Amino acid sequence: MYLLHGNLTAKAGHRDELADILIDASKLVSAVKGCKLYAISKDAGDQNSIYVTEIWESKADHDNSLNAEGVKTLIMKAVPILDGPPQKGQELEILGGAGI
Repeated sequence: MYLLHGNLTAKAGHRDELADILIDASKLVSAVKGCKLYAISKDAGDQNSIYVTEIWESKADHDNSLNAEGVKTLIMKAVPILDGPPQKGQELEILGGAGI
């Protein structure tokens, strides 16, 4: 399995808007082959960051999710409110654990 954990930083005052866009994205990719988890989270101590944790059957399934209908539209909606380009997230190989 493939896990991607990343952080997106919104421009000041846009964190909740970014979170809403990513929650909409989670609804789209939940039906994509191989999606096991697409979780959106925030840190109460950081008013601009949103974290995305994704678990997929494979990296190929993750990569294919970017072609799901509506995903590119949401990406284009998020780009103007990001404070800089998205940073590459941590790509991790899952070894096991509860719920896996």
